[in-house]
Amino acid sequence: MAVEIRVPQLAESISEATVGRWAVKAGDAVARDQLLVELETDKVTVEVNAPEAGTLGEVLAAEGATVQVGDLLATLAAGAGAAAKPAAKPAEAAKPAAAPAAPKAPAAPAAAPAAGQALPAAAKLAAEKNVDVSGVAGSGKGGRVTKGDVMDLLAGGAAAPSARPAVPAGPRANADREERQRMSKLRQVIARRLKEAQNTAAMLTTFNEVDMSALMAARKTYVDGFEKKHGVRLGFMSFFVKACVQALKEFPAVNAEIEGDDIVFKNYFNIGCAVSTPTGLVVPVIRDADQMSFAGIEKTIADFGKRARDGKLGIDELQGGTFSISNGGVFGSLMSTPIINPPQSAILGMHKIQERPMAINGQVVIRPMMYLALSYDHRIIDGREAVSFLVRVKESIEDPQRLLFEV
Repeated sequence: MAVEIRVPQLAESISEATVGRWAVKAGDAVARDQLLVELETDKVTVEVNAPEAGTLGEVLAAEGATVQVGDLLATLAAGAGAAAKPAAKPAEAAKPAAAPAAPKAPAAPAAAPAAGQALPAAAKLAAEKNVDVSGVAGSGKGGRVTKGDVMDLLAGGAAAPSARPAVPAGPRANADREERQRMSKLRQVIARRLKEAQNTAAMLTTFNEVDMSALMAARKTYVDGFEKKHGVRLGFMSFFVKACVQALKEFPAVNAEIEGDDIVFKNYFNIGCAVSTPTGLVVPVIRDADQMSFAGIEKTIADFGKRARDGKLGIDELQGGTFSISNGGVFGSLMSTPIINPPQSAILGMHKIQERPMAINGQVVIRPMMYLALSYDHRIIDGREAVSFLVRVKESIEDPQRLLFEV
């Protein structure tokens, strides 16, 4: 019996993906739940596994091809025996196997959609933002307008095809010494969202510095007992998450977002923690961080880090954040200006701990110092609120007992 392997439902806001790596090839025997192919979406890599044991038949979507939810990827002959090709359906019979370099075409041999014909997710976003997509030459199959095209339009650019740097018409002078690689879906979205944040938000960054002496001393005292009891190491991130949550309660605008002409204040605290992976930066979300213990936060962060590097994070784990923290210090960054993760209104940047001479009570002493940066949307957050928020975080880190008593 031939089983169809199709693109699974990805997420409400994601309708297409790029075929990544095929783990098996046509004719290979596969076990139930064995990885068949990886699909790269806007946010994460989605694994498509074999629904049952059998032999992989015809592969209909080549690596690098753009596919929609429900598209046929391959066939599987269940049980023993050679893989059978599926009976052609009207739309599928006319659809050629996709290839990275092949021009996109509609599934059926019909006329290409008129410019401005939007995919459901794109139409929904265009309606929400009151954007006219008529006349837009979309980047989706058959020229359909994708959500990315609408986001490019909102960011002040053109549709996706013209928003990308143009390929030179003539030969490049040093082409034999260069290598060209198409951006992954994740990298394309990172680029688009960062530019969107710059073009949309009135972004400003305020800085402060924090003396890490007290926190480092507390950690040194309890790190072994903490790990023995909870099975996870006590890091600095849980303290910063707690400090941010406490400050967000005092300055709710930092935890809010702009939606149209409204400000949406959120009475929950979903903290995104940026994690670097081989394919780009992802920001998994610690949900209801205010209700979690230090151990719970550390376990969640450790789990996120491992699964992010393995490409195992779910799409839902990257959505719904209200505030983000980025730690460039793990790479040695001394100071930076982090970019807001829209639709959030602020992000805290942590940096490298470095001993510096500090004047304290009339004396010069050496202290482990860290620069903190808060980038925020000035449309919703005033300078007084931003500076005060950062001061509260500084005070909590310099006196960790404040976190226990929530003062």
